[in-house]
Amino acid sequence: MSRSNSLRIAFIHPDLGIGGAERLVVDAALGLQRLGHYIEIFTSHHDPKHCFDETRDGTLHVHGIHPPLPRAIAGKFHILFAHLRQLHLISYLLRPGGPDFDVYFVDQLSICIPLLRLLGGRRVVFYCHFPDKLLANGEYVEGKMLRQGGLLKRAYRVPMDWLEEVTTRNADIILANSRFTSSVFRAYFSSIPQDPRVVYPGVNLSAYEPLPVTALQDPDVAGVLSSRPTLLSMNRFEKKKNALLAIDAFALLRKSLALTSDADRSADARLILAGGYDPRVEENTRTLAGLVERAKDRSLTYIITKPAASPVALPAFTAPVGAPDIVFLLNFSTAQRAALLNAPSTRVLLYTPANEHFGIGPVEGMACGVPVLACNSGGPTESLLDGTTGWLRTPEPAVWADALADCLRMDESARGSMATAGRRRARELFGMDAMATQLEREVRAADALGPIPTGWRWRVSAVLVSTFAGFMSSIFSEIGDTSYAVILFFALASSRMWGFGAYADARAAGPVPENWRRPGSKWEMLSCAMSLVFGGLFANVFLTSGRRQYGPPPLAKLRWG
Repeated sequence: MSRSNSLRIAFIHPDLGIGGAERLVVDAALGLQRLGHYIEIFTSHHDPKHCFDETRDGTLHVHGIHPPLPRAIAGKFHILFAHLRQLHLISYLLRPGGPDFDVYFVDQLSICIPLLRLLGGRRVVFYCHFPDKLLANGEYVEGKMLRQGGLLKRAYRVPMDWLEEVTTRNADIILANSRFTSSVFRAYFSSIPQDPRVVYPGVNLSAYEPLPVTALQDPDVAGVLSSRPTLLSMNRFEKKKNALLAIDAFALLRKSLALTSDADRSADARLILAGGYDPRVEENTRTLAGLVERAKDRSLTYIITKPAASPVALPAFTAPVGAPDIVFLLNFSTAQRAALLNAPSTRVLLYTPANEHFGIGPVEGMACGVPVLACNSGGPTESLLDGTTGWLRTPEPAVWADALADCLRMDESARGSMATAGRRRARELFGMDAMATQLEREVRAADALGPIPTGWRWRVSAVLVSTFAGFMSSIFSEIGDTSYAVILFFALASSRMWGFGAYADARAAGPVPENWRRPGSKWEMLSCAMSLVFGGLFANVFLTSGRRQYGPPPLAKLRWG
């Protein structure tokens, strides 16, 4: 149980940049913090120049523990290095004298869950955005996996997928971001007995209110606003977000609008593709380059821009003569987002990913009264009401072009009704207060399970290691005088495990002082010594029996010199 009415909660997230998963973590932390809980966020990467404002301005306490490890090697082994980076992060969090928490809140990567329970002695709540095994192995479409990659990649993924399922199973409470994700989780993690409880991501509605006049005069904000009819898309620059659909549909729309009367201002519509962009991530750079090429192929002019505060270097491009058809807005600011979503010229928000796990974009659009056009699969089928707050359509350019044309032809009365319905739905189901209330219920349920007694596990492990040390020392004695080195190595490992057990018991009993020292124990020395002797005797019996049947073992012919 917690030691007070408020809980100390540690959020653990791999990369706290700009994206939907990161927005959820930030809003969840803010919501719980406003309810009176103490929150700290631990991450393996946090760049103050590429993050949400709340993680930079001191609103949230963020620890960026940057590991001496790459994200990948030659574009390969992303998940392996992601696991190693998180283990590095956990080693900082669980160090002696480190901070003490009541509950750990983990999302995306599950590799740390057993260690948090075993070493930290505290309960873990895991928030599942979508199983990584489905994100990495290929494309998930309507209940089927369209596998990609060769035999080597599939072989490499086997242990990674197994590890994901085994470690996720250790979580005390598992949450999912939608009913869609929950159903997929149950289908592909069949060994996990508990069903994920659905907690929809929430948004901070106050962050989406119209900006004051003074804020609209900011050069960054004024630079992206226009009186031209605007079609807005907000997603990270990643292939799976399928922004190509927006470009193709927009190109078809422009062709159809060109046939209408010159008096129709809709023919001058523009498309804004805004999203998080990190030049360190190869997929971001490759995706942006692909979108630019598609715009060129469709004879659409474009510009690439960013807020002045963003340190990202813009790719080279030739500015068009006159207003561009497409604006690529990299790493948009909070003010730019609010201004675009509340601009009278913004006619629709395009949400292009298919089979998206949840998708915060449609909720952001509804919160600002903007009609949303999304794919008729995955999370948007739960967040949107087709025909009431937006449209759900198959991801085909021609179908979307027709829907966009209908949107641009909507009269003010119909648009006002859709805006009212969207704001009401966002407030009632997807507000940050609603999410925070549900999350508080779950973290309190985890805390009510009490601390985890883990010391005995480490002590049993220490005895097993000592026994193995005795066994191996006798085996190695056949090939030279190396038994002492073997005994020393495993004895040190056994002593270390015994120390972990004492530390785990100390953490379970309460906060561990920074100057904590492991108490000496005669039982530690006695158990290790007896285990060494037992292992040695067992090895001697094993070797003696082998000599009688087969003669000297092959190892006996070897010498270390």
